[in-house]
Amino acid sequence: MTSSKKIIFSAVVVIILAGGGYYFWNKEKAQTPKYREIPVTTGDLEITILATGTVQPKNRLEIKAPVAGRIEQILVKEGQQIRKGQILAWMSSTERAAMLDAARAQGAEEYKKWSELYLATPVMAPISGTLILKNVEPGQTFTTTDAIFVMSDRLTVKAQVDETDIAQIKLKAKATIVLDAYPQSPLPATVDQIAFDATTVNSVTTYLVDVIPVETPDFMRSGMTANVTFNIAAKKDVLIVPSEALRVSEGRTMILVKKPNSKEGVMREIRTGITDGKNTEVVEGLDESDTILATEFRLGDKAAQGTNPFGPPSRSRQRSGSGQRSGGPGGP
Repeated sequence: MTSSKKIIFSAVVVIILAGGGYYFWNKEKAQTPKYREIPVTTGDLEITILATGTVQPKNRLEIKAPVAGRIEQILVKEGQQIRKGQILAWMSSTERAAMLDAARAQGAEEYKKWSELYLATPVMAPISGTLILKNVEPGQTFTTTDAIFVMSDRLTVKAQVDETDIAQIKLKAKATIVLDAYPQSPLPATVDQIAFDATTVNSVTTYLVDVIPVETPDFMRSGMTANVTFNIAAKKDVLIVPSEALRVSEGRTMILVKKPNSKEGVMREIRTGITDGKNTEVVEGLDESDTILATEFRLGDKAAQGTNPFGPPSRSRQRSGSGQRSGGPGGP
């Protein structure tokens, strides 16, 4: 090999080695975690569970006549508040209707005579509530299978709650109803009933939870779509830290705390309280004078794709429609 070729070959080898060294040095530098400083602060935490539902009568009652016949007179209208035992309409049986029609053909006096001898039958309300549907008009005939009126004792929202959240919802717990048709008018409500039987749709298991508004507004209608926020827990003026900064190892909750007058940190064990997924309450192990260090993840880092043990469960993020969680309880 000539002297010139040796020089060129040596130069190429040096360039390759230098490039490789730079590549691995740069890769190692890129993998070195960077931290951002976060002061420990006090704040408020509120845990809620979100669900969607439909406005339905708590008890929907169809009123049917004991015999077939014809409606003679209607005394109520849809949306009216009805008391138990109130007369809703007057009806004639098929035989009375036929007799009165024949008497009417013979003249007014004959019709009056038979209508007074053979009185109409009242249709009465079996419960107190609201008349939500009127299916007949005066002069209309019906059979014993036809629902003449439909009543409800009061309106409720049947919310679909995911099975992973149902354990946190208790009877008489407070909630807020927001109707899609009236988003600016939230309604205070309470949990009235939790279903014992589940419904599974597209591999998602949900339970129906009846939520009753404290006061039912006039604009609330059966069939409306509603969003329900269940208030699970709330705390004010507690120490909070970002949930992403927490690490769990062998059943212990740890956090990286910055050393005084240093850029380095030291792992410290803490005890946590409730969490809304984004922030977590610290019950023991930190105070407001501390500063914690949280890893800064860069786009494309595999670590950024990990699951924080104090964040919302991945299943909740995959849900669509009902039972989506905005927070859940945390613990050490």
